[in-house]
Order: sequence, then structure tokens, then C-alpha cells
Amino acid sequence: MIAELSGKLIRRSPAEAVIDVGGVGYHVFIPLSTFRALGEPGTDVHVFTHTHVREDTLDLFGFVTVGERTIFRALISVSGVGPKLGLAVLSGLSPEVFHRAVIDEDLALLTSISGVGKKTAQRLVVELKEKLSGLDVSSVGGEAAGEEAQTGDAVLALVSLGMKRASAREAVVKVREAAGEDLPVEEIIRRALRKAT
Repeated sequence: MIAELSGKLIRRSPAEAVIDVGGVGYHVFIPLSTFRALGEPGTDVHVFTHTHVREDTLDLFGFVTVGERTIFRALISVSGVGPKLGLAVLSGLSPEVFHRAVIDEDLALLTSISGVGKKTAQRLVVELKEKLSGLDVSSVGGEAAGEEAQTGDAVLALVSLGMKRASAREAVVKVREAAGEDLPVEEIIRRALRKAT
């Protein structure tokens, strides 16, 4: 199975990317966090991958950190959770925030993710709490995962202030891209709120 890809980014969208590795273009499904981290087409990129095989298809899912891939694999091990929902979860929450939500049995946070209802959230807690309790997601995430945790914290703060999760995440991503530098979470929140008004 393909575990990692290193090559040139040909194109990307919020849901997928094509990476040229030695003249072969690999189509990779990605969460929003990875989309943001990949940069512009033409740049050299590296992603950790999960190969998902079904009867009639072979799909690659790519993640900018090992932490994201670890959480994705845990998610799709839950009955009733497929790869698309796994990506939706990682597009809505950073690995650290999701990990904390499961450990704390925070059903309100889990159900705020598009596609996750109360029953699915309960199943995530029941099936993953023990599995994730000994896992330090931050230690396998790397620098980009730290950035994504910061994004997740800003999004959570904006949601608590009344913004829809998708709008909050979009605003935070735009603020970080426009800034071109690391910003404190408080400043990200301030700028995102200004964009929303």
C-alpha cells in the first residue's frame, strides 16, 4: 500500500489534490486543513496517505500530518463512518480538538460537524474513547498540526460567539492566508469577526 507521497502539486481544491510523483499524477482526497497547508500548485509537497480499497475502487486519502492520518484511520474503523465522513470531521476539527471531544464525551461539539448526528457522535465516543485515550495526537502532528490546533481553537471561539462552523472555519483560513505570518489566536478571532461584519 502507498504510505506517503512526495512530489509536485499539480492542482488542488478544498476536497482533493493531484500530486505528480515521477511523472505519475496521483489523485488524493484531502481534508480542508491539508488543502490550506499544501500551498500553491507548482510547489513541492509531502503527504501521508491512507489507501482505501473497495470492490470497484482504490482511493488515496492524503494528510499533511501523521496525526491527521491517525485520527482518520480511527474514524473509519467506527461502524457507519466512511472515508467521506472521516474527511468531514477533519475538515471541521483539528486532530487535537477531535481527540479532546471524544475523551471529554463532548457530544455538542461532535454533532456540530456536518454529517454527524447524535447517534453517530455517541458511537464515536463509545468506540474511540478507549482507543484514543493513550494517544498523544500533538506528538505525532508536527508543526502543521500545531498550526491546525490554533485554527481549531479560533474556530471554536467563533462558533461559541454565534458563527456557523463552516463560516467560522472559512473566515479563519482566510485571515491566516492573508496575514502570511503566525498570529496569536486572539488576533485571528478579532480579524475573523471583522471580516464577518
